[in-house]
Amino acid sequence: ALMRAITKAIRGLARGHHAVSVACWPNVAYRLYSSNGQPDGEPNDALLAGFADAGWTHGGFHTGYDVVCQWMYVKDLTGITNGKELLASFGKRAQWSVKRAQSMGVHVREIGPDEFDVFADIERRTGERRGFATRGADYFRQFKQAYGADAHFMLAEIHIAEYVADMTAKREALQAKVARLQAKYDERPTTRIERQLGEESRNLAAADKRLAEVEGYARKGDVLPAAASMFVSHPNEVVYQYSGSLEEYKPFYASALIQYEAMLHLCVEQGVSRYNFYGISGVFDDPNDEGRGVLEFKQGFNGYVEQMVGKFTLPVDKFRFGVSNLAHKLLRR
Repeated sequence: ALMRAITKAIRGLARGHHAVSVACWPNVAYRLYSSNGQPDGEPNDALLAGFADAGWTHGGFHTGYDVVCQWMYVKDLTGITNGKELLASFGKRAQWSVKRAQSMGVHVREIGPDEFDVFADIERRTGERRGFATRGADYFRQFKQAYGADAHFMLAEIHIAEYVADMTAKREALQAKVARLQAKYDERPTTRIERQLGEESRNLAAADKRLAEVEGYARKGDVLPAAASMFVSHPNEVVYQYSGSLEEYKPFYASALIQYEAMLHLCVEQGVSRYNFYGISGVFDDPNDEGRGVLEFKQGFNGYVEQMVGKFTLPVDKFRFGVSNLAHKLLRR
């Protein structure tokens, strides 16, 4: 009865504006799924029936991306009270990535409109690499003005001096380890020591390579922007909205650290238990799907999936609505 009453009021107002139809995307889940796409519970068919009874037409279910995402990836933070518990709730891959970034001189801070040019540049370069349309700094300034303290722009930066100090200490430790293993092997060769010596020697070579790369990084500056993300806070959830990262700094795992910092400071410390990673394509079984990389990144944080109920359309002027639908069908042929 409530749905019918609301629909009647919407239709009346829409007619006053000479509308052909009204569309809506209810922020309601149709069905829940596990992180890897297995159904978890029954579909909400009663909601579809309620809309249909009130005169709305359902747009159907689909995968891929649309004006409003039909598939959401969400993490439940209920019961998590600190950073240690938060990190432990992630999958092994995400845990490793966060720790790796922390050990490589990466720090995350929230920035204001005076630094949105940096944010927009990272997003632009990411869009050029991945083939999606991006927005300029003016858009983000307007967004911040509209949402105020509820809009959060986070920037992950590499502190070169800290990275060099950490890598130098690691290289020295590896050099000492390799020297000890070599001495043991010279004294008494065994297959086990030979295997350990080979592994640690490769680790030392990798450390040498990373330190050699630092010279190139250092020429770009002392603090290097590596990744950026935008979040929107709400009393019931925090939504991860936009992001970008620079390919040359991929080994620093800055994007993973931003996610950790956002969940910790915007959710856990504020008593918000729902972290919404926002859209995924809804395709779980195709490694070549365009959204595969996004899905795998979000899956690393151990969440679940919501299939949203999708789009409903309410005809207002039935004759013009019918003509419009026919025209669209003919154009699609």
